[in-house]
Amino acid sequence: MTAQRRFVRRTVLAVTASVAALTLAACGNDGDGKAASGTASATATGGHNAADVSFSKEMIQHHRQAVEMAGLAAGHASSAQVKSLATKIEGAQAPEIKTMSGWLTSWGEQVPQDMSGMDSGMGHDMSSSTPGMMSDADMGKLEKASGADFDTMFLTMMVEHHEGAVSMAKAEKTDGEYKPATELAAGVITAQSAEIEQMNKMLGKG
Repeated sequence: MTAQRRFVRRTVLAVTASVAALTLAACGNDGDGKAASGTASATATGGHNAADVSFSKEMIQHHRQAVEMAGLAAGHASSAQVKSLATKIEGAQAPEIKTMSGWLTSWGEQVPQDMSGMDSGMGHDMSSSTPGMMSDADMGKLEKASGADFDTMFLTMMVEHHEGAVSMAKAEKTDGEYKPATELAAGVITAQSAEIEQMNKMLGKG
């Protein structure tokens, strides 16, 4: 009887150990599955390439200058249409600067320093190689202009500025990988192309 009890006890222990081993294996599989799923999810939403990084950095600087230009309109423009357009531009581009800055931070990239508004030679030539960016001399003239002269200068410069942004956005749509960035680029193309047409009409060219 004692031997039988010992046999039963050994059998129970063996079964318990087997169940424990299977449970641990199952937990391990669950953990691996979750990790794999999380990695796949991160890859699907977070994949980006060098084109996305360049686009974000350059467009941040480009938008900053547009916002700076738009900010001058309230005190320098004479046309209500120009003031309204400037407010619209500032309202659209300022939030996009924050969005792109957030992308760069999440990618471990440095957000470009905000040089707008600084003294001549430091603030306006933020990226002379970026399409449509105004020079120090251009910005200096715009800051000194007022009334109808400002209106004409602002519209002429902003058309060129927008054309540069559209060019950059088209390149991002072609070469970029990060979906939110290519979607933002598509929005830039649509919105700023429409504003280019509007400004050319205001200049009497449309």
